[in-house]
This record gives sequence, structure tokens and C-alpha cells, in this order.
Amino acid sequence: MLLDKSIKELSEGLKKRDFSSEEIVLECFENIEKHNKEINAFITVIEKKEAIKQAKDKDKKLSDDINPLYGLPFVLKDSYLTSGILTTSASKVLGNHIGQYNATVYQKLLDAGGILIGKMNMDAWGHGGSSENTDFDPVKNPWNTNRVAGGSSGGPAAAIACRMAVFAIGEDTGGSIRNPSAWCNIAGLKVTYGRVSRYGCIAYASSFDTVGPMAKTVEDCAYVLKTIAGHDVLDATSSSRPVPDYVKEANKNLPLTVIGLPKEFFREGLDEEIKKSIGEAVKVFQSLGLKIKEISMPMLEMSIPVYYLIGPSETSSNLARYDGVRYGNTRDNFTRETMRRIMLGTYALSAGYYDAYYKKAQAVRTLLIKEYEKALNECDVLLMPVNPTPPPKIGELISDPVKNLLADIFTTSQNPVGVPSLALPCGFTNSGLPIGMQIVGKMYSEALLLQLGHHFQKKIDWHTRKPNL
Repeated sequence: MLLDKSIKELSEGLKKRDFSSEEIVLECFENIEKHNKEINAFITVIEKKEAIKQAKDKDKKLSDDINPLYGLPFVLKDSYLTSGILTTSASKVLGNHIGQYNATVYQKLLDAGGILIGKMNMDAWGHGGSSENTDFDPVKNPWNTNRVAGGSSGGPAAAIACRMAVFAIGEDTGGSIRNPSAWCNIAGLKVTYGRVSRYGCIAYASSFDTVGPMAKTVEDCAYVLKTIAGHDVLDATSSSRPVPDYVKEANKNLPLTVIGLPKEFFREGLDEEIKKSIGEAVKVFQSLGLKIKEISMPMLEMSIPVYYLIGPSETSSNLARYDGVRYGNTRDNFTRETMRRIMLGTYALSAGYYDAYYKKAQAVRTLLIKEYEKALNECDVLLMPVNPTPPPKIGELISDPVKNLLADIFTTSQNPVGVPSLALPCGFTNSGLPIGMQIVGKMYSEALLLQLGHHFQKKIDWHTRKPNL
């Protein structure tokens, strides 16, 4: 299959005319037609004729100096605005909303020659870790369709696992890229806050939201990040730092690196098979000449309350615009989970409770930042689990609000701090379910994370496996 190839292999093959963009696009649609009815990864599939027309046009204009993403089909989480195309954020509130302009990340991919083939299912507004909180029916895990794909970027993750697209753009507010990447056996990168423009991304929690790549391999994520990163005059929070050549950096020899293992994340509550798989990954890193150091980060236990006070507070403000007058349909179309988060956030911001809850959460957020600074002065990067358990059965998380929140226990501390985190496969359970881990680094250390992940993937083959659908 062409879609088993890496971005590098596809780009080189296009230049040599071993195959065409049209053939890659056709293979995507073949897989969509085979698998999407069962997996339910898409909310909107771009008209096949239109995508093929674009691919034929790309083939005619092919040259040796094309962007590596040129002619490659990709998908977007349905939280990104796309001019003339339905954008719902998986909610009936925006069930008939057609975008009036393009999100910056989408426009950059179009400028690079990428071909959009779909908008993907997700937890509505990003509220959830299983892609069950959606008005378009749950996304199913390709490795076991009785289980969740993860969330909130479950649709993009499942699509990549099923080879329905070459790469995807997800969005991570508290694990929404990393969680489904780990549960679907792909790579996903939560970037440093501001590394990629958020312009045109429907906001969940504005000070936590990040835009990032999801793909079959770490190196593929490097190719995508190289294209989408950078300053944007339309986003005042985007960074003006120069964008490294992430692909070149990923392929450099590994520097002497100290990997920290926060002991608080490897205690009771972590599934034993996940713990064992990460232990095996540690041995791989040691074989690459890296040093392992156990550290303590006691403040990590505060990440869930900080996240679920600040996040809902910001979303209660962000979703106030959806009143059925200015945008979309009426508020009675919000799901129970979304209403729960709006009410929690409104309560935390209300007179008499602001100081007790929201203001205190922001103070603890500062302590979390200092905790990470201390840990990342002791070590170069941190190695952590992504999920406490393998993917649960459909219905388990959405029916238990507290369990739903705790599914994010290992991924909610990085967003309030702003640091980057790379999720990548590190094994399978005895029952054949994917296991992932995350490598967390200092602000703007994406190059190092991608380098570590890429060299790790040269030594193992977990990422090459795909579901037997």
C-alpha cells in the first residue's frame, strides 16, 4: 500500500513519478469506503471528484523543489475553520456552520500543496478523552471496535491508523492529541504553546490550546511541524522564534541526554502492562547511550484540579458566543458533558468563588511551572505514560464523569505549563491493544523530542503495525 509509506518515501516517489498524487488520493478513498462506516472517523468527507481533480492538478505541476507535503492527502480535526466547508466542532450547535475563512494551519498546508480530504470526528468542543461526547456518534478504535479511539482528536488518530490519510492535524488542550495517538498506535505531538498559530481553531481553553501534527511515525510529524510552525500576525500568542529544520534535526546523531522518570507517574493506578512496556522502552533508550534518572515531581498530583478549574472557566467564556443569535443553533444543543463544563467554569468564575477556586488554581499553575523547570534542569527530557489504562470499552468513560476526567491524569499537567510532549507507540497489551508513552521537554525543545522519538523508532517496530480490519 502507498499509505504504508512515510512522508519522505511518498514525496521522493512523487518526484521520481513512481506513482502519482492521484493514486495516493484514490487509495485514501478506498480505505475510507472500506473502513469509515465501522470506525466513524469522519464528520465530513470531501467530495471524491474534487479531491481527485486537485490531485491531478498537483501531478501536472510536479517539480523537484516541491514541499515534502505536496500532493499528499491530509485530514483536519473538525475544530479548524475551512472556507466553504462544514465546520462543526462535533456539536449540533454548529451542525450547519460553513466556514468563512481558513485557519492558518490549514492555509499553510494548502500553500504547501497538501490536499484536504476530510474533517474529523471528535469530542464536541474538545470536551472529553474518548471521542464519545460527540453529536455524530462515537469514534471506534480500529484495534478493537468495541473500544474507544481516545479523544478529543479520536477521528484523526483512527484515520491515520486505518490509512485513510497520510497525516492529520489535531488539537491538544489537555492530551487531546497524545491520548488518541497512544490508543491508536500512531505518533502525535503537543507543541510548545505558541509554536503553531491557533488562528481559526475553535477555542476550548485559550491559554491551553495547541495545534499539532498526528502521523504514522515521529519523522512524519517532523515534516508536518516544519511546515505549520512559525509566527502568525493573526495570532498574538504565536511565537516569533525561528523555526528549525525539524527533519534535519531529527536525523542528527543523538546527544548525551538524561531522561527523567517522575516516580509519581509510575505508582498505583498505572496499568501493569503499560508500566512494563515503558520499562522496555527505557532499555531501548539506554541501548542508544542515554542516561536514565528517577526524579520526584510531587506537584503533578495537582494537575487535574488545576486543569479542570482553569479549562472549564475559559471554555465557559469561549462558548458564551454560541447563543443561537451570532453563531449556529441554540444552546439546548450542547451535550451534557459540555453543559457540565460550562457550569463548572461559570461557578469557578462567579462572585464569591473566584478567589477560592479560579485565582487559587492560577497560583498552583505557577507552582506547576516551577516544578517542571526544576525537573527539566535536572534532566533534559521526561518520560511518562500517556494513559493510565488501555483503551476502555465504549460507554465506560462517558457514563462516569469522574472516570472521564481521570483518563487525562498524565496529560493535563503539560498544557498549563506550556511545554511540548511527543506521544509515540511503545508496545501492545496481551489482548492486542496499543500502548503509548510520552517524552516531555523544555519550551521549544520539539527538535530534541523528535530526534529522540525518531531514533527510538529506528530500533523498534511497534509503529509499523496496523489494525487488521
